[in-house]
Amino acid sequence: MKNLKALAIAAMLGLGQVATAQQAELSYYLPKEVQYNKQIPTPKDILGYNVGEWHVSHDQLAMYMRQMASLSDRISIVEYGRTHENRPLYLLTVTSPENHKNIETIKAEHKKLTNPTESGKLNIKDMPAVVWMGYSVHGNEPSGSNASLLAVYHLAAAQGPEIEKLLKETVILIDPSINPDGLNRFASWVNSHRSKNLITDSNSAEFDEAWPRGRTNHYWFDLNRDWLPLQHPESRGRLAKFHEWKPNVLTDHHEMGTNSTFFFQPGIPSRNHPLSPENGFKLTQKIGTYHAKALDKIGSFYYTEESFDDFYYGKGSTYPDVHGAVGILFEQASSRGHAQESTNGVLSFPFTIRNQFTTTLSTLEAAQAMREELLTHQRDFYKSSYNDSKKAPVKAYVFGSEKDKAKAYHLAEIIKQHQIDIYRPKESFKIDNITYTPENAYIVPTEQPQYKLIEGMFEKRTKFQDSLFYDISAWTFPLAFDLDHASLSGKNFKSNQLGQKVENVTFPKDEIVGGKSNYAYVFEWHGYFAPRALNMLMERGIQTRVATDKFGSDNGKQFDYGSILIPVTGQPVSGDELHAILQEIATQNAVQVHAMTTGLSSQGIKLGSPMVTTLQQPKILMLIGDGVNSNDVGEAWHLLDERFNMKPTLVSTTRFNRVDIGKYNVIVMADGSYNSISKDKMRSWVQQGGTVVGMGDAVRWLADNGIGNITIKKSESEAAPQKAYADMSNETGAQVIGGAIFETKLDLTHPLAYGYTDDQMPIFRSNTLFLERSKSPYANPVMYTANPLMAGYISKPNLQQIKGSAAVDVSALGAGKVIAMPDNPNFRAFWYGTNKLFLNSIFFGQIISGSSARAEDAHN
Repeated sequence: MKNLKALAIAAMLGLGQVATAQQAELSYYLPKEVQYNKQIPTPKDILGYNVGEWHVSHDQLAMYMRQMASLSDRISIVEYGRTHENRPLYLLTVTSPENHKNIETIKAEHKKLTNPTESGKLNIKDMPAVVWMGYSVHGNEPSGSNASLLAVYHLAAAQGPEIEKLLKETVILIDPSINPDGLNRFASWVNSHRSKNLITDSNSAEFDEAWPRGRTNHYWFDLNRDWLPLQHPESRGRLAKFHEWKPNVLTDHHEMGTNSTFFFQPGIPSRNHPLSPENGFKLTQKIGTYHAKALDKIGSFYYTEESFDDFYYGKGSTYPDVHGAVGILFEQASSRGHAQESTNGVLSFPFTIRNQFTTTLSTLEAAQAMREELLTHQRDFYKSSYNDSKKAPVKAYVFGSEKDKAKAYHLAEIIKQHQIDIYRPKESFKIDNITYTPENAYIVPTEQPQYKLIEGMFEKRTKFQDSLFYDISAWTFPLAFDLDHASLSGKNFKSNQLGQKVENVTFPKDEIVGGKSNYAYVFEWHGYFAPRALNMLMERGIQTRVATDKFGSDNGKQFDYGSILIPVTGQPVSGDELHAILQEIATQNAVQVHAMTTGLSSQGIKLGSPMVTTLQQPKILMLIGDGVNSNDVGEAWHLLDERFNMKPTLVSTTRFNRVDIGKYNVIVMADGSYNSISKDKMRSWVQQGGTVVGMGDAVRWLADNGIGNITIKKSESEAAPQKAYADMSNETGAQVIGGAIFETKLDLTHPLAYGYTDDQMPIFRSNTLFLERSKSPYANPVMYTANPLMAGYISKPNLQQIKGSAAVDVSALGAGKVIAMPDNPNFRAFWYGTNKLFLNSIFFGQIISGSSARAEDAHN
């Protein structure tokens, strides 16, 4: 009876019956009034099944797109990148054959809209609008990519004056799968668990995909948060094409909970970023009327302006807003398989695809009808932005680092990819006691067309119209990279301070200073890639030591805490081979290596001092699997594997109790729940000398199980006055720290702070887990300051909690160490500034001094 009732409701709501998932013919999806060219093959002709009958795998999708491009003179295709798993990323250009013949001219003319000095000369009346269709950035939200099959077929095969006019007046860019690795992972799961007779019971394995699920890319990153950081090949390739075209409209097709309906933007008005133009919101509203009309026609329920937001510029539907375009988020209730019971009846996969295809067509209809309006908006946006830049009090931003050129390089690299002009200083200058030189600094003038985006990347906003955020509330890039930086006003900046314009950002190279040594070599730990350099030496079996105090060379060079010493004697390679290896390492890692001629240092400790400690190569076990936050552990895995060429062994929480963990000396526990692993086994391993690094809720598990001496702050609660139930979600949501930046103070003498030169460090926080200060004066090398908020939103109660609390806690357990970090030091791969904190835990947790450990043990 329940299933019959569900089917009846489904029919009333237009959700499509179960049979639809197996037998959805093209007529279910396509407009009834359109005729199609029978010479153009349908998706079934190429794939062998109806759209929605199976979940398309990426190789099938790619094959279909290549085939259609070869058959239709309306379509061309380019590969714009490869994923981490080497899958191709494609962009299709769909327009009239006549436009294709002049496509480079059309593209060049369109881009002039973003140049305020040229855009006024353009004849917008004759210019096509550019529409970008982006599908399924989250791989387990597949209705988008499956709808792209229909979109391409329709645009290739539809006949008549309406489609001819559309193709003449628009250039349509189709990205059929933004996340091929995730899409393929998900399609494999649901197809392999599909029954011939579709099972709609939500308890079915079909709807319970295995960890880490298909949402993310290979390293378990959410690519919809990577438009601004650009840490992955999918994003870098896509953004290059975005800026090659500068579209007027960009659609971003997603899915949400099974019991939902359909959402299209605009989102909640109070949650737009203040730098985004108000007219963009109005245009999104107007386009929304086309979606409403189209969904009404097929009987689909929907809503708008009640959810989601347009605040964080790193999302696909928000990034266009600061480029004079209209970004549109679509959220379709997800069947998560082929057909699933929901509160609205049985939700079939074809129904979800039809809604995405329908709003694809309504977007194109709106873009064509509003073509001149959209083109004018883009031209006016860049004119207005450029005029604002001329009146702005901040004339430029400068950033750099005297001792870490690689980190500054990586920020400059990101900025250039966003089509922002950057320069080297013409000559050295000093601001706030920091000297910026042509060799170590970059200047970003604000007087340029990308002014709004520049402000969006550099601002330190702490006041907001709303207290709820769908994503993070701050992402200030110089803080994320922990670089020296300053805002330059008219008083301290003149355009003649700009030196050479940076056309191509090149990775800094370094060398051995002092020639070949027969005694020892040293490099400091300041460079971002110093850990990679050390790991390269360890991989070759070369003995390395770390200085736990300062010392000087015979030529007067001063070496800081954490400098790495490499003796020449006793190595598995000859002196000549060692010199060649170190030269290679210096070049590849931007690390300056110094040749030492004597152990009798000019000042400080001597090279044979007990304060110079032999290092062991980290043998890392990283816990993954059920209960673990896949984003956070993926970020740690990506950092070690992709960026530092280290080799963590990934072990699932379900296998941990059966694995011999004695072969590892470091265990990394990202944010998550670890109730399935043996606390006794973990405790015994630490006691025998292991280092465990816990982050986020892993810290709570360690504290609850007495592994380390960690005390979590308790929230101060008072009896609350009666409040309106309708306000509950906003009230509770305001207590969430969605993502903000806070100031901490470092003990620069502590091994976990080696390589840092400033005792003030910005930390990103996105949770409400606060640690009490330890009773040991040595156990908290990183502390939140008394006034910590640097950028972003935090409620007043949470601000009181965070003040003066511990950002890192280090305690001893037997011969081992427990390093607790409530925050994620590897956030989204662009938080370069705190990566070293994590890496120091891995390399130097083993050498935290015995006296410090005993002091920490004293309060266990």
